[in-house]
Amino acid sequence: MKIKEIVSALERFAPLPLQDGFDNAGLQIGLTEAEATGALLCLDVTEAVLDEAIALGYNLVISHHPLIFKGYKSITGKDYVERCMLKAIKNDIVIYSAHTNLDNAQGGVNYKIAEKIGLKNLKVLEPKENSLIKLVTFVPDAQADSVREALFAAGCGNIGNYDSCSYNLKGEGTFRAKEGTHPFCGTIGELHHENEVRIETVLPIYKKAEVIKALLSAHPYEEPAFDLYPLQNNWSQAGSGIVGELDESETELEFLKRIKKIFEVGCVRHNKLTGREIQKVALCGGAGAFLLPQAIRTGADVFITGEIKYHDYFGHEGDILMAEIGHYESEQYTKEIFYSIIRDLFPNFALQLSKINTNPIKYL
Repeated sequence: MKIKEIVSALERFAPLPLQDGFDNAGLQIGLTEAEATGALLCLDVTEAVLDEAIALGYNLVISHHPLIFKGYKSITGKDYVERCMLKAIKNDIVIYSAHTNLDNAQGGVNYKIAEKIGLKNLKVLEPKENSLIKLVTFVPDAQADSVREALFAAGCGNIGNYDSCSYNLKGEGTFRAKEGTHPFCGTIGELHHENEVRIETVLPIYKKAEVIKALLSAHPYEEPAFDLYPLQNNWSQAGSGIVGELDESETELEFLKRIKKIFEVGCVRHNKLTGREIQKVALCGGAGAFLLPQAIRTGADVFITGEIKYHDYFGHEGDILMAEIGHYESEQYTKEIFYSIIRDLFPNFALQLSKINTNPIKYL
């Protein structure tokens, strides 16, 4: 198996266009045409992690946090990032990272956190904006079903927990084929009337090229007519954070103690306990404090994230319980997502969760 097959599987689950603008997810180092000898799964790439991969004989390291964020004018080994780059290249190790694209993907990092806590009825806390477009095309009655199916297969028609969504309106189309054309129906030089179906469906904007290719392949006309419209709808299937519900409510202290145990947290930082019952839970792995206003607007009883600044704690005691569990701790189970994606498709491929704790923060 080639490394590019594993990369393709990861990007089908968490497409790179889902990453935030500041990010640098994707292939970090190496050539994906190489045969894969095994993959080491980690949160951060460090020298110790690369040594672990070398000892295992693996030539692929898959991380959540990208090793490389900025551009480099020289690579001299002056810091751990440059030393990792040099070590990976020297040992023919490919490094691939799925970061905010995996945070924003359905079933991604925040869904895994919600699973560990036991949340149900999950919804994205801050859905992505300006990420959807509408496709409209016009197809002869007899071929409408096959064109629709091709569009759905290419990624159209997903709205919330529904798929194969479209609107269809019957009408009459007209055209006149000129000399040199090869019309599917009608006669060259004569105005033709055809009973057609207007098909409307939605798609993520990053799938536009793939969908148009599928449309042109499936459509019977030599020159299919189609329109693309930008949508202002939020994309409820992708975005930052998650909000969900517990089966049964818990006291604040019971909930915090359970979170501390699940995520093996050295110290849970939180604001003042007010005696509220915890049932509706909002969360975001990593540095997710920017979602606090959204968590409050949902009516969540608690907001959990990896990092919260000092001044963010002020003034919210009456709004919500805030719980800070550490960046590494909140995202540590991301490795399990990588494992599931790869294991499901390649059951005999060598996989290992890194045994290195890369958390730079220690608790006394």
